[in-house]
Amino acid sequence: MSNQDLLERIVLNHDTMVGKPVIKGTRLTVQFIVGLMAQGAAMDEILGEYKDLVRDDILACLLFAQEALERTDFVPLTKEGV
Repeated sequence: MSNQDLLERIVLNHDTMVGKPVIKGTRLTVQFIVGLMAQGAAMDEILGEYKDLVRDDILACLLFAQEALERTDFVPLTKEGV
């Protein structure tokens, strides 16, 4: 599946989860799925818990997060070496 096809699985709608990016047809946000993985949940665990999800939904979340970070400039909160 192409990156564009994956990204089409993620939608933003002000009426769903206050406009946060979600997996199409669900109320599961990209932030929630990435957060589960950051806490150590494996893809198979997530798929087992959320039966309507497929592997490409999770890959779409990761790709969306990656692309969002590529478009973000970060300002350090503190100076290094201080």
